[in-house]
Amino acid sequence: MFVIGTVGVIVRRSVITMFMCVELMLNAVNLTFLTFSHFLNQVDGQIFVFFVMTVAAAEAAVGLALIVVFSRHTGTLDVDQADTMKW
Repeated sequence: MFVIGTVGVIVRRSVITMFMCVELMLNAVNLTFLTFSHFLNQVDGQIFVFFVMTVAAAEAAVGLALIVVFSRHTGTLDVDQADTMKW
């Protein structure tokens, strides 16, 4: 899952698609933490999952706000237009 998210971030040009791929990468890390936590019979992985989910929620709120500002300013969601955000 992490590789699919990484390829999506590198290949795609839409900000929304890249944002979803970053979320996919965070979910892949969460699954890894949970798997190792289960196999090692420790709770540490579950605690890390809680923190990663907190960071993902904050990233979603701030990221979506930036995407809205970007789309209003440029009129498109193309990443190649990011260099035109000179106010």
